[in-house]
Amino acid sequence: MSYRIIHYINQFFGGVGGEDKADLPPEIREGVAGPGLGLAKLLGADVEIVATIVCGDNYCVSHQEEVGAFIVDALRKHDAQALIAGPAFNAGRYGMACGFACAAAAQAGFISLAAMFPENPGVELYKAATYIVPTSDNARGMGTALPPMAALMGKLLRGEKLGSPEAEGYIERGVRVNTFYEKIGAERAVDMLLKKLRGEPFVTEYKMPVFDRVTPRPAVEDMAHATIALVTSGGIVPQGNPDHIAASSARNYGEYDISGVTDLQAGSYQTAHGGYDQTYANQDPDRVLPVDVLRDLEKEGRIGKLHHLYYATVGNGTAVSNARKWGAEIGAKLREANVQAVILTST
Repeated sequence: MSYRIIHYINQFFGGVGGEDKADLPPEIREGVAGPGLGLAKLLGADVEIVATIVCGDNYCVSHQEEVGAFIVDALRKHDAQALIAGPAFNAGRYGMACGFACAAAAQAGFISLAAMFPENPGVELYKAATYIVPTSDNARGMGTALPPMAALMGKLLRGEKLGSPEAEGYIERGVRVNTFYEKIGAERAVDMLLKKLRGEPFVTEYKMPVFDRVTPRPAVEDMAHATIALVTSGGIVPQGNPDHIAASSARNYGEYDISGVTDLQAGSYQTAHGGYDQTYANQDPDRVLPVDVLRDLEKEGRIGKLHHLYYATVGNGTAVSNARKWGAEIGAKLREANVQAVILTST
């Protein structure tokens, strides 16, 4: 038996353009394109990518009903059994688009599979609706992302019984299934406890989520005499991005002096962020980093003063470990500067 599938990719991997083409409506191309060229070689002789859907990330996220209908219609017209999307790596909007595309296909009764970095926001939103293969955080991992995508898609198409998420190479979906054991739960729990006490390996049957909890600080009692600082993950930097902060998966942050600055003017400041449409932020950087509003509050005596330094990085795809480290560094600097409160802005 032979199988027909459609591949979903965004405007960048479709060779149309970058952020300037993020509003591209969905279009269908016969055959393979972009990463599909490598994927087609791995799927096997009985699986064919019959068409490729190319759609801008912004357009997909903003026109879900239309895009979903387009995808389902394309699958039916091409007599396809499945949709495969990505890999999106850690591109947030691309991950959201791939997740949505696969969810729309699955809801219509088609097999679907996406691939992205485990911390991509598309994972949390769509892992229960579709299979998602984990990837590295950027396109340099394309070579290692495609083989597990092809392997899992092949098993899904052939209706093979799947093992655990770890064994099959997909992110745990949070879907509970009934399983029969020879031992009752109490006996299995004691067995695991004994293994743990003996230092032997064991696997829990129900993983508990781990939450990163931050204890709220006490409210600022006297705002009229407080020094307020601005910190942003929205990528607002001086024009030219002097610290070369990456548009995605940032490796550093910047510290910038705004002494005497009352308004972040276009041409003097810009955003380095690659995860959202830069147009409005570049037109008026105060939309992301509200220096103008804080200066007004300063003049009105609502706050004591705005700290003369602000800190900026890009949250798009940035590792949690780096964000945690930078937060501690920035916090130490602000504490030393006797700053009472911080306004942290995002996108």
